[in-house]
Amino acid sequence: MTEKLLHFIWQHQYFETRQLHCTHGDPLLILDKGTLNSNQGPDFLNGKIKIAATTLAGNIELHVLSSDWDLHQHSSDQNYQNIILHVVWKHDQMKKYPFPTVELQPLISSVLLSRYEELMQSVHFIPCQQHLASIPEIIFSSWKERLLIERLQDRAKHIEQLLKQCNNHWEEIFWWMLARNFGVKINNDSFERIAKTIPVNLLAKHKNQIQQLEALLLGQAAILDKKFDDDYPNMLRREYIFLQKKYRLKKAHAPLYFLRMRPANFPTVRLAQLAMLIHQSHHLFSIIKEVETIQELQTYLNVTANDYWHYRYRPDHPTAFCKKTLGKSMIDNICINTIVPVLYAYGYYHHIESFKNKAIDWLRLLSTEQNNVVRGFKVLGTTSCNAFDSQALLQLKKWYCDEKKCLQCAVGGKLLKG
Repeated sequence: MTEKLLHFIWQHQYFETRQLHCTHGDPLLILDKGTLNSNQGPDFLNGKIKIAATTLAGNIELHVLSSDWDLHQHSSDQNYQNIILHVVWKHDQMKKYPFPTVELQPLISSVLLSRYEELMQSVHFIPCQQHLASIPEIIFSSWKERLLIERLQDRAKHIEQLLKQCNNHWEEIFWWMLARNFGVKINNDSFERIAKTIPVNLLAKHKNQIQQLEALLLGQAAILDKKFDDDYPNMLRREYIFLQKKYRLKKAHAPLYFLRMRPANFPTVRLAQLAMLIHQSHHLFSIIKEVETIQELQTYLNVTANDYWHYRYRPDHPTAFCKKTLGKSMIDNICINTIVPVLYAYGYYHHIESFKNKAIDWLRLLSTEQNNVVRGFKVLGTTSCNAFDSQALLQLKKWYCDEKKCLQCAVGGKLLKG
Protein backbone atom coordinates (compact mmCIF):
# COMPACT_ATOMS: atom_id res chain seq x y z
CA MET A 1 0.00 0.00 0.00
CA THR A 2 1.16 3.53 -0.79
CA GLU A 3 -0.24 6.87 0.32
CA LYS A 4 -1.06 7.75 -3.30
CA LEU A 5 -3.21 4.64 -3.62
CA LEU A 6 -4.80 5.33 -0.24
CA HIS A 7 -5.64 8.89 -1.38
CA PHE A 8 -7.18 7.48 -4.55
CA ILE A 9 -9.29 4.96 -2.62
CA TRP A 10 -10.52 7.59 -0.15
CA GLN A 11 -11.21 10.20 -2.84
CA HIS A 12 -13.40 7.78 -4.80
CA GLN A 13 -14.67 5.93 -1.72
CA TYR A 14 -13.62 2.57 -3.18
CA PHE A 15 -14.19 0.62 0.04
CA GLU A 16 -17.09 -0.80 1.99
CA THR A 17 -18.80 2.25 3.50
CA ARG A 18 -21.74 0.50 5.13
CA GLN A 19 -21.62 -0.06 8.88
CA LEU A 20 -18.29 1.77 9.26
CA HIS A 21 -16.75 1.92 12.72
CA CYS A 22 -13.83 3.81 14.18
CA THR A 23 -11.05 1.86 15.80
CA HIS A 24 -12.51 2.63 19.24
CA GLY A 25 -15.83 1.05 18.20
CA ASP A 26 -18.17 4.01 17.55
CA PRO A 27 -20.18 3.95 14.27
CA LEU A 28 -18.87 6.28 11.55
CA LEU A 29 -20.82 7.95 8.76
CA ILE A 30 -18.98 9.89 6.03
CA LEU A 31 -21.10 12.89 5.07
CA ASP A 32 -18.40 14.59 2.93
CA LYS A 33 -15.02 13.01 2.15
CA GLY A 34 -13.48 16.48 1.72
CA THR A 35 -11.48 18.05 -1.10
CA LEU A 36 -8.07 16.69 -2.05
CA ASN A 37 -5.39 19.17 -0.98
CA SER A 38 -2.44 19.52 -3.37
CA ASN A 39 -0.67 22.04 -1.11
CA GLN A 40 0.93 21.86 2.33
CA GLY A 41 -1.23 20.56 5.14
CA PRO A 42 -3.87 17.84 5.62
CA ASP A 43 -4.63 15.53 2.70
CA PHE A 44 -8.37 16.37 2.46
CA LEU A 45 -9.93 19.68 3.44
CA ASN A 46 -13.42 20.58 4.63
CA GLY A 47 -14.65 17.07 5.28
CA LYS A 48 -17.72 16.21 7.30
CA ILE A 49 -18.40 13.07 9.33
CA LYS A 50 -20.82 11.79 11.96
CA ILE A 51 -19.59 9.67 14.85
CA ALA A 52 -22.41 8.18 16.88
CA ALA A 53 -24.65 11.22 17.37
CA THR A 54 -21.93 13.86 16.92
CA THR A 55 -21.31 15.65 13.60
CA LEU A 56 -17.80 16.98 12.94
CA ALA A 57 -16.54 19.28 10.19
CA GLY A 58 -12.87 19.84 9.37
CA ASN A 59 -9.85 18.21 7.74
CA ILE A 60 -8.94 14.57 7.17
CA GLU A 61 -5.42 13.12 7.20
CA LEU A 62 -4.40 9.82 5.58
CA HIS A 63 -1.46 7.54 6.39
CA VAL A 64 -0.45 3.99 5.58
CA LEU A 65 0.13 3.37 9.30
CA SER A 66 -1.45 5.23 12.20
CA SER A 67 2.03 5.58 13.74
CA ASP A 68 3.02 7.73 10.75
CA TRP A 69 1.26 10.62 12.48
CA ASP A 70 4.02 10.75 15.06
CA LEU A 71 6.71 9.87 12.55
CA HIS A 72 5.78 12.96 10.51
CA GLN A 73 5.53 15.09 13.66
CA HIS A 74 2.07 16.41 12.82
CA SER A 75 1.16 17.07 16.46
CA SER A 76 3.52 20.06 16.57
CA ASP A 77 2.42 21.42 13.19
CA GLN A 78 -0.23 24.17 13.23
CA ASN A 79 -1.51 23.00 9.84
CA TYR A 80 -2.87 19.85 11.49
CA GLN A 81 -4.80 21.35 14.38
CA ASN A 82 -8.25 20.84 12.85
CA ILE A 83 -8.18 17.12 12.08
CA ILE A 84 -11.52 15.38 12.52
CA LEU A 85 -10.51 11.93 11.20
CA HIS A 86 -7.34 9.90 10.73
CA VAL A 87 -7.75 7.43 7.84
CA VAL A 88 -5.16 4.64 7.81
CA TRP A 89 -4.49 1.46 5.91
CA LYS A 90 -3.39 -0.35 9.08
CA HIS A 91 -3.92 0.70 12.67
CA ASP A 92 -0.62 -0.15 14.36
CA GLN A 93 -0.65 2.41 17.17
CA MET A 94 -2.89 2.06 20.21
CA LYS A 95 -1.94 5.51 21.49
CA LYS A 96 -4.88 7.81 22.18
CA TYR A 97 -5.22 10.82 19.84
CA PRO A 98 -7.60 13.81 19.99
CA PHE A 99 -9.36 12.56 16.83
CA PRO A 100 -10.95 9.24 15.74
CA THR A 101 -9.19 6.75 13.46
CA VAL A 102 -10.66 4.46 10.81
CA GLU A 103 -8.75 1.47 9.41
CA LEU A 104 -9.44 0.66 5.72
CA GLN A 105 -7.46 -2.56 5.26
CA PRO A 106 -10.40 -4.93 5.96
CA LEU A 107 -12.74 -2.81 3.81
CA ILE A 108 -10.89 -2.68 0.48
CA SER A 109 -11.42 -5.21 -2.30
CA SER A 110 -8.52 -7.59 -2.89
CA VAL A 111 -9.29 -7.36 -6.62
CA LEU A 112 -8.54 -3.62 -6.57
CA LEU A 113 -5.24 -4.18 -4.78
CA SER A 114 -4.10 -7.01 -7.06
CA ARG A 115 -5.01 -5.04 -10.19
CA TYR A 116 -3.10 -2.01 -8.94
CA GLU A 117 -0.07 -4.19 -8.26
CA GLU A 118 -0.40 -5.61 -11.78
CA LEU A 119 -0.40 -2.12 -13.29
CA MET A 120 2.61 -1.02 -11.26
CA GLN A 121 4.63 -4.12 -12.20
CA SER A 122 3.70 -4.05 -15.89
CA VAL A 123 6.51 -3.87 -18.44
CA HIS A 124 4.20 -3.60 -21.45
CA PHE A 125 3.85 -0.68 -23.88
CA ILE A 126 1.24 0.72 -21.50
CA PRO A 127 0.51 -0.75 -18.04
CA CYS A 128 -3.15 -1.51 -18.77
CA GLN A 129 -2.82 -2.89 -22.28
CA GLN A 130 -4.23 -6.31 -21.35
CA HIS A 131 -7.43 -4.65 -20.11
CA LEU A 132 -7.70 -1.70 -22.51
CA ALA A 133 -10.29 -3.39 -24.72
CA SER A 134 -12.69 -3.59 -21.76
CA ILE A 135 -12.83 0.21 -21.32
CA PRO A 136 -16.08 1.74 -22.67
CA GLU A 137 -15.50 4.04 -25.64
CA ILE A 138 -17.30 6.95 -23.98
CA ILE A 139 -14.79 6.94 -21.10
CA PHE A 140 -11.78 6.85 -23.40
CA SER A 141 -13.20 9.54 -25.71
CA SER A 142 -13.90 12.00 -22.90
CA TRP A 143 -10.46 11.25 -21.41
CA LYS A 144 -8.77 12.03 -24.74
CA GLU A 145 -10.49 15.43 -24.79
CA ARG A 146 -9.14 16.21 -21.33
CA LEU A 147 -5.67 14.99 -22.35
CA LEU A 148 -5.66 17.21 -25.44
CA ILE A 149 -6.62 20.31 -23.45
CA GLU A 150 -4.00 19.41 -20.85
CA ARG A 151 -1.34 19.13 -23.58
CA LEU A 152 -2.28 22.49 -25.08
CA GLN A 153 -2.25 24.16 -21.68
CA ASP A 154 1.17 22.65 -20.92
CA ARG A 155 2.44 24.17 -24.14
CA ALA A 156 0.78 27.46 -23.33
CA LYS A 157 2.77 27.56 -20.07
CA HIS A 158 5.98 26.95 -22.04
CA ILE A 159 5.09 29.75 -24.43
CA GLU A 160 4.46 32.03 -21.43
CA GLN A 161 8.07 31.44 -20.37
CA LEU A 162 9.27 32.31 -23.88
CA LEU A 163 7.20 35.51 -23.84
CA LYS A 164 9.13 36.69 -20.80
CA GLN A 165 12.30 36.47 -22.89
CA CYS A 166 11.06 38.80 -25.63
CA ASN A 167 8.83 41.37 -23.93
CA ASN A 168 5.56 39.64 -24.92
CA HIS A 169 6.27 39.87 -28.66
CA TRP A 170 4.01 37.21 -30.17
CA GLU A 171 5.48 37.43 -33.68
CA GLU A 172 8.93 36.86 -32.18
CA ILE A 173 7.71 33.82 -30.24
CA PHE A 174 6.07 32.44 -33.36
CA TRP A 175 9.33 32.89 -35.29
CA TRP A 176 11.31 31.02 -32.65
CA MET A 177 8.87 28.12 -32.55
CA LEU A 178 8.50 28.01 -36.32
CA ALA A 179 12.27 27.81 -36.76
CA ARG A 180 12.46 25.09 -34.11
CA ASN A 181 9.84 23.10 -35.98
CA PHE A 182 11.82 23.34 -39.23
CA GLY A 183 14.78 21.78 -37.43
CA VAL A 184 12.74 18.59 -37.18
CA LYS A 185 13.59 16.40 -34.18
CA ILE A 186 17.37 16.19 -34.48
CA ASN A 187 18.16 19.87 -35.12
CA ASN A 188 15.23 21.57 -33.39
CA ASP A 189 17.27 22.96 -30.47
CA SER A 190 19.90 24.33 -32.82
CA PHE A 191 17.34 25.92 -35.14
CA GLU A 192 15.69 27.66 -32.19
CA ARG A 193 19.04 29.00 -31.00
CA ILE A 194 19.78 30.25 -34.52
CA ALA A 195 16.37 31.96 -34.70
CA LYS A 196 17.01 33.77 -31.43
CA THR A 197 20.08 35.43 -32.96
CA ILE A 198 18.00 36.96 -35.79
CA PRO A 199 15.22 39.29 -34.56
CA VAL A 200 11.97 39.01 -36.47
CA ASN A 201 12.12 42.74 -37.25
CA LEU A 202 15.47 42.18 -38.99
CA LEU A 203 13.94 39.43 -41.12
CA ALA A 204 11.10 41.80 -42.04
CA LYS A 205 13.61 44.36 -43.36
CA HIS A 206 15.02 41.83 -45.82
CA LYS A 207 11.96 39.73 -46.58
CA ASN A 208 11.79 40.92 -50.19
CA GLN A 209 15.27 39.56 -50.96
CA ILE A 210 15.33 35.76 -50.76
CA GLN A 211 19.14 35.64 -51.12
CA GLN A 212 19.57 37.94 -48.13
CA LEU A 213 17.22 35.78 -46.05
CA GLU A 214 19.12 32.65 -47.01
CA ALA A 215 22.39 34.40 -46.23
CA LEU A 216 21.15 35.37 -42.76
CA LEU A 217 19.86 31.91 -41.87
CA LEU A 218 22.66 29.85 -43.37
CA GLY A 219 25.28 32.31 -42.14
CA GLN A 220 24.05 32.31 -38.56
CA ALA A 221 24.00 28.51 -38.77
CA ALA A 222 27.74 28.60 -39.65
CA ILE A 223 27.09 26.87 -42.98
CA LEU A 224 28.72 29.75 -44.91
CA ASP A 225 31.98 29.77 -42.94
CA LYS A 226 34.09 28.45 -45.84
CA LYS A 227 34.56 29.20 -49.52
CA PHE A 228 32.71 27.02 -52.03
CA ASP A 229 33.14 25.75 -55.58
CA ASP A 230 29.59 26.81 -56.50
CA ASP A 231 28.94 30.49 -57.25
CA TYR A 232 25.62 30.65 -55.42
CA PRO A 233 26.81 29.79 -51.89
CA ASN A 234 29.84 32.07 -52.40
CA MET A 235 27.44 34.89 -53.22
CA LEU A 236 25.45 34.09 -50.06
CA ARG A 237 28.68 34.08 -48.08
CA ARG A 238 29.60 37.59 -49.28
CA GLU A 239 26.09 38.80 -48.53
CA TYR A 240 26.23 37.32 -45.05
CA ILE A 241 29.61 38.88 -44.20
CA PHE A 242 28.15 42.28 -45.11
CA LEU A 243 24.95 41.74 -43.09
CA GLN A 244 26.80 40.32 -40.13
CA LYS A 245 29.00 43.39 -39.88
CA LYS A 246 26.12 45.76 -40.49
CA TYR A 247 23.94 44.31 -37.72
CA ARG A 248 26.77 43.04 -35.50
CA LEU A 249 25.27 39.58 -35.47
CA LYS A 250 26.65 36.94 -33.13
CA LYS A 251 26.39 33.35 -34.25
CA ALA A 252 24.48 30.81 -32.20
CA HIS A 253 27.29 28.23 -32.29
CA ALA A 254 24.61 25.57 -32.52
CA PRO A 255 25.74 22.25 -34.04
CA LEU A 256 23.78 20.92 -37.01
CA TYR A 257 23.50 17.22 -37.80
CA PHE A 258 23.21 15.46 -41.16
CA LEU A 259 23.90 11.82 -40.26
CA ARG A 260 21.13 9.21 -40.17
CA MET A 261 18.72 11.70 -41.73
CA ARG A 262 16.71 11.70 -44.93
CA PRO A 263 18.24 14.25 -47.36
CA ALA A 264 14.89 16.08 -47.52
CA ASN A 265 15.36 16.88 -43.82
CA PHE A 266 18.94 18.12 -44.14
CA PRO A 267 19.27 21.40 -42.21
CA THR A 268 20.46 23.20 -45.37
CA VAL A 269 17.23 22.30 -47.18
CA ARG A 270 15.03 23.17 -44.22
CA LEU A 271 16.74 26.54 -43.74
CA ALA A 272 16.27 27.32 -47.44
CA GLN A 273 12.57 26.44 -47.18
CA LEU A 274 12.24 28.52 -44.03
CA ALA A 275 13.80 31.48 -45.84
CA MET A 276 11.26 31.10 -48.65
CA LEU A 277 8.36 30.99 -46.20
CA ILE A 278 9.54 34.28 -44.68
CA HIS A 279 10.00 35.69 -48.18
CA GLN A 280 6.44 34.86 -49.22
CA SER A 281 4.70 35.98 -46.04
CA HIS A 282 4.40 39.10 -43.91
CA HIS A 283 3.57 39.04 -40.21
CA LEU A 284 2.74 35.37 -40.52
CA PHE A 285 1.22 34.99 -37.07
CA SER A 286 -1.12 37.90 -37.72
CA ILE A 287 -2.21 36.16 -40.92
CA ILE A 288 -2.81 32.90 -39.05
CA LYS A 289 -5.11 34.64 -36.57
CA GLU A 290 -7.26 35.77 -39.49
CA VAL A 291 -7.29 32.48 -41.41
CA GLU A 292 -10.55 30.56 -41.08
CA THR A 293 -9.95 27.22 -42.80
CA ILE A 294 -7.20 24.66 -42.46
CA GLN A 295 -6.95 24.51 -46.26
CA GLU A 296 -6.13 28.21 -46.42
CA LEU A 297 -3.53 27.75 -43.71
CA GLN A 298 -1.89 24.86 -45.57
CA THR A 299 -1.75 26.98 -48.72
CA TYR A 300 0.28 29.65 -46.92
CA LEU A 301 2.77 27.01 -45.85
CA ASN A 302 3.09 25.36 -49.25
CA VAL A 303 6.48 26.79 -50.21
CA THR A 304 9.36 25.58 -52.37
CA ALA A 305 13.02 26.40 -51.75
CA ASN A 306 15.01 28.59 -54.15
CA ASP A 307 16.03 27.06 -57.52
CA TYR A 308 19.64 26.36 -56.50
CA TRP A 309 18.42 23.76 -54.00
CA HIS A 310 16.55 21.75 -56.63
CA TYR A 311 19.95 20.36 -57.63
CA ARG A 312 21.53 20.32 -54.17
CA TYR A 313 20.87 19.05 -50.66
CA ARG A 314 24.14 20.61 -49.52
CA PRO A 315 26.33 23.29 -51.16
CA ASP A 316 28.91 21.88 -53.63
CA HIS A 317 27.18 18.46 -53.75
CA PRO A 318 25.26 18.24 -57.05
CA THR A 319 22.31 15.81 -57.24
CA ALA A 320 19.59 14.94 -59.72
CA PHE A 321 16.79 17.50 -60.05
CA CYS A 322 14.28 17.37 -57.19
CA LYS A 323 12.05 20.29 -56.24
CA LYS A 324 12.47 21.04 -52.56
CA THR A 325 8.83 21.54 -51.70
CA LEU A 326 7.86 21.55 -48.05
CA GLY A 327 5.54 18.56 -48.43
CA LYS A 328 2.18 17.75 -46.84
CA SER A 329 3.55 15.81 -43.87
CA MET A 330 5.89 18.67 -42.94
CA ILE A 331 3.11 21.24 -43.41
CA ASP A 332 0.85 19.22 -41.11
CA ASN A 333 3.71 18.90 -38.62
CA ILE A 334 4.11 22.69 -38.54
CA CYS A 335 0.37 23.14 -38.05
CA ILE A 336 0.27 20.62 -35.19
CA ASN A 337 3.44 21.57 -33.35
CA THR A 338 3.73 25.32 -33.92
CA ILE A 339 0.61 27.00 -35.26
CA VAL A 340 -1.99 25.26 -33.10
CA PRO A 341 -0.05 25.61 -29.80
CA VAL A 342 0.74 29.31 -30.35
CA LEU A 343 -2.79 30.12 -31.49
CA TYR A 344 -4.26 28.29 -28.49
CA ALA A 345 -1.82 30.01 -26.13
CA TYR A 346 -2.72 33.40 -27.59
CA GLY A 347 -6.40 32.73 -27.01
CA TYR A 348 -5.70 31.31 -23.55
CA TYR A 349 -3.76 34.35 -22.30
CA HIS A 350 -6.00 36.92 -23.95
CA HIS A 351 -9.22 35.09 -23.00
CA ILE A 352 -10.35 34.77 -26.61
CA GLU A 353 -12.30 31.53 -26.86
CA SER A 354 -12.61 31.71 -30.65
CA PHE A 355 -8.84 31.27 -31.09
CA LYS A 356 -8.74 28.35 -28.67
CA ASN A 357 -11.68 26.67 -30.38
CA LYS A 358 -10.17 27.24 -33.82
CA ALA A 359 -6.91 25.63 -32.75
CA ILE A 360 -8.76 22.56 -31.44
CA ASP A 361 -10.97 22.34 -34.52
CA TRP A 362 -7.91 22.41 -36.78
CA LEU A 363 -6.46 19.42 -34.96
CA ARG A 364 -9.61 17.46 -35.75
CA LEU A 365 -9.11 18.27 -39.45
CA LEU A 366 -5.39 17.46 -39.64
CA SER A 367 -4.16 13.97 -40.43
CA THR A 368 -3.01 11.82 -37.55
CA GLU A 369 0.70 11.76 -36.82
CA GLN A 370 2.66 8.63 -37.61
CA ASN A 371 5.01 7.70 -34.80
CA ASN A 372 5.80 4.83 -32.46
CA VAL A 373 3.21 5.91 -29.92
CA VAL A 374 0.36 6.04 -32.44
CA ARG A 375 1.43 2.72 -33.95
CA GLY A 376 1.69 1.17 -30.49
CA PHE A 377 -1.87 2.14 -29.58
CA LYS A 378 -3.11 0.94 -32.98
CA VAL A 379 -1.77 -2.54 -32.24
CA LEU A 380 -3.88 -2.49 -29.07
CA GLY A 381 -6.99 -1.56 -31.04
CA THR A 382 -7.00 2.17 -30.30
CA THR A 383 -6.98 3.93 -33.66
CA SER A 384 -5.97 7.55 -34.09
CA CYS A 385 -8.29 9.21 -36.61
CA ASN A 386 -6.74 12.70 -36.68
CA ALA A 387 -4.17 14.96 -35.02
CA PHE A 388 -6.57 15.57 -32.12
CA ASP A 389 -6.36 11.87 -31.28
CA SER A 390 -2.63 11.50 -31.85
CA GLN A 391 -1.78 14.51 -29.67
CA ALA A 392 -3.99 13.13 -26.89
CA LEU A 393 -2.30 9.72 -27.13
CA LEU A 394 1.15 11.33 -26.96
CA GLN A 395 0.11 13.13 -23.76
CA LEU A 396 -1.31 9.92 -22.32
CA LYS A 397 1.78 7.84 -23.08
CA LYS A 398 4.40 10.33 -21.90
CA TRP A 399 2.80 11.78 -18.80
CA TYR A 400 0.63 8.91 -17.54
CA CYS A 401 1.58 5.49 -18.95
CA ASP A 402 5.36 5.95 -18.86
CA GLU A 403 5.16 7.55 -15.41
CA LYS A 404 2.77 4.83 -14.11
CA LYS A 405 0.28 7.52 -13.07
CA CYS A 406 -2.60 5.07 -13.34
CA LEU A 407 -4.34 6.61 -10.32
CA GLN A 408 -4.63 9.95 -12.16
CA CYS A 409 -5.77 8.31 -15.42
CA ALA A 410 -9.44 7.85 -16.29
CA VAL A 411 -8.67 4.45 -17.81
CA GLY A 412 -6.71 3.32 -14.76
CA GLY A 413 -9.43 4.58 -12.47
CA LYS A 414 -12.08 2.60 -14.33
CA LEU A 415 -9.99 -0.57 -14.19
CA LEU A 416 -9.40 -0.24 -10.46
CA LYS A 417 -13.03 0.47 -9.75
CA GLY A 418 -13.97 -2.69 -11.67
